[in-house]
Amino acid sequence: MSSSYISLCDDFYIDMHINTKLPLPRQRDTLLAFFERIQKQFPSMGCFSKGENNEYCLEEERNDGQCRWITLEKDRIGSGVVNPSTFEDAYQQDNLIIELAPYMLSVSHLDIDSLDVTFTMDFDYAGSHDEVIAEALFGSTAFNCLLDLPAVKPVAFSPTVVVALSEDCLTQGKISVESKTSVYEPRGKRQTTDEAISLSFTIRQFPSSSENFDARKSFENQHRLVEELMAEKIVPNFVQPLINVIAQKRLT
Repeated sequence: MSSSYISLCDDFYIDMHINTKLPLPRQRDTLLAFFERIQKQFPSMGCFSKGENNEYCLEEERNDGQCRWITLEKDRIGSGVVNPSTFEDAYQQDNLIIELAPYMLSVSHLDIDSLDVTFTMDFDYAGSHDEVIAEALFGSTAFNCLLDLPAVKPVAFSPTVVVALSEDCLTQGKISVESKTSVYEPRGKRQTTDEAISLSFTIRQFPSSSENFDARKSFENQHRLVEELMAEKIVPNFVQPLINVIAQKRLT
């Protein structure tokens, strides 16, 4: 359940993105009809805004750490929930987007370039994020030999790894750990930041050229795979080491 992940981090996010090959519609009536249909399902989503590059967002006010959002970019539809009560609470919104996209935004199976399902965990830490990531994830790797050199400190540790999860390479997993500490902070001063270390795990599915892409079926398989790999691989090997190092550093 999502509550178990929320207990491990400061914020937990479940996101879905539909990446398209062609630009999404930008007609006023089409956009408003799409967002109004979403608001009908989720009445608390009342904040509508336009950002840079004609990006549109419908979201709700953050309440007790929870928030929903939907975005339309040039060639990407985004759906996310911050600190959902359950996985199903987020999946309900994602499934609505998958249902609406074909007939309200003209997104056919031919137009879908890829579908992403992402779990993200934020860890608040005011010190050097790079030092935490280096100690937690690189201590027993070949990279650690560089940190043994005199006066050396990690300044840009934001690893990203992508692996194929199927023989045809159409199903891929991406693990990313992002440091928000700036490499340009003054020398000799204690590095501090108000932002969080972000760990994200994404399952991306590319369509097969031999059959029509079923977005709903793919989404069900992807979120099942994300849940399984998070529990079996990501939490014990990435999340727990980060938690342990942050806890140790806060005591020193």
